[in-house]
Amino acid sequence: MELLIAHSGLDEGLRKAKPSGIAMIPTYVTAVPDGTEKGLFLAVDLGGTNFRVCSVQLHGNSTFTLTQSKVAIPQELMVAPTTSKQLFAFLAKQIESFLKTHHNDHFELLRTKSLSRGGSADEHTFKLGFTFSFPVDQVSINKGYLIRWTKGYDLKDAIGKDICALLQDEINALGLPVKVAALINDTVGTLLARAYTSPGKSGTLLGGIFGTGTNGAYVEKLSRVTKLSEYPETDYNRSTGMMIINMEWGGFDNGLRVLPNTPYDEGLDKESVNPGMQMFEKRVSGMFLGEILRRALLTLVSSPAAELFKREISSSERLGSTSYIADDSPLHRLWGIDTSFLSIVQGDTSADLRMTRQALDKELGVSASTSQDAKAVKELVTAIGKRSARLGAAVIGAVVLATNSLSGTSSGRQVEKDIATHIKDLEMFAAASAPTQEPEASIAPAGRADASTALDEDSIVDIGLDGSLVEFFPNFEDYMREALREIPGIGEEGEKRIRFGIAKDGSGVGAALSALTAVN
Repeated sequence: MELLIAHSGLDEGLRKAKPSGIAMIPTYVTAVPDGTEKGLFLAVDLGGTNFRVCSVQLHGNSTFTLTQSKVAIPQELMVAPTTSKQLFAFLAKQIESFLKTHHNDHFELLRTKSLSRGGSADEHTFKLGFTFSFPVDQVSINKGYLIRWTKGYDLKDAIGKDICALLQDEINALGLPVKVAALINDTVGTLLARAYTSPGKSGTLLGGIFGTGTNGAYVEKLSRVTKLSEYPETDYNRSTGMMIINMEWGGFDNGLRVLPNTPYDEGLDKESVNPGMQMFEKRVSGMFLGEILRRALLTLVSSPAAELFKREISSSERLGSTSYIADDSPLHRLWGIDTSFLSIVQGDTSADLRMTRQALDKELGVSASTSQDAKAVKELVTAIGKRSARLGAAVIGAVVLATNSLSGTSSGRQVEKDIATHIKDLEMFAAASAPTQEPEASIAPAGRADASTALDEDSIVDIGLDGSLVEFFPNFEDYMREALREIPGIGEEGEKRIRFGIAKDGSGVGAALSALTAVN
């Protein structure tokens, strides 16, 4: 824990095309909406076995109307002998069907105008943002070359090709008045969605996802993204002086120099699909928290001293006679516990933790658990969730300080060094099991739009969050705020100025907004 990750300048990831730490990927999105924009924009989202088409009508007052449809991708289109042309032709047909169903008058008007001008008049097209959740080498706002497929896709002829061009070619083949204007991931979309809907006039600094996975994107000064000089093919708008950076913070500290590490973390990593990778994500995101709990519970069950799920219960508890773990219990199955179980336990305020005991019976096949059993389970759940939240606070705090957002000027601080320092200073092991300090009355509850009504709007640091942990895990934001108050350079006064807000649907609304920013 004493080793710190030190890099010169803001961060190695901003300087080098292939950094050893956090990737810090340029997105070529060089503008952020402020809620006054108007217009109709399209978005498509290809992230797995479903394809979603959306339209977003921006009203110019930080509100919007979303219309969407979703269709399953036929299995035969995901693998050879199907070609990438056939897959993208299918996607283009879904866009055509959506426009005819939901915007037929507008669609026919634009198509007529576009065809009368030879199909080249940009002002007579729908602008579309493309959320593509596969690894790409992106070189401009709407150009990215596929590195590899994941999630069951295997169309080798698409490898190395420009994904946006593949879709645009099939859109053009159908004569649709649609231009693929931007290529983004859902984390960038989270930032854009929050920026448009954020109350007040302060701009949004960061978008963070704490759900099945975890990642963050933030607004950086373009002059600090010096690695762009290593990409001769890049094309982007330099006039704004800024660019959104996709941090890919899930890969922070894969060498475990500062991250907390337990036998449960080690066992999980060994049996994961990518041992030694995404070590930060494996301690923070919802995909892994249930497995950490499962391994901790099994250790306690196998310990004679712990007596977990081995006691006879008193007649007053009325749930049975002797605790028993079913042979087919998810406790015996890798990845058997879903994070939703942790949310149930964390939110249980019932007498004798009855809700937890019922969940143990129903979800985990543990019959006749005692109140002492339930208390032990809840203490573990709280420690796991609190550690996740405090690690999340460490990366958010590092970005706030590195961008000097609390004082209004860029500091050039070292992001990875700051994260490492915060993790060390926050003493994750002790703090995760310590009682939570109740926030002072002046600190607003999680996600409240009025979180900083007593403060000057210009002093607010706005952050958009999305994901199941921030939405459904009780006290997650409170734990994050508690940690932020403990970070030197932020403290209680700085934490009060940080406003969290839920930013929904980065892959849909955010993608449409990326098309807006690309046009502007």
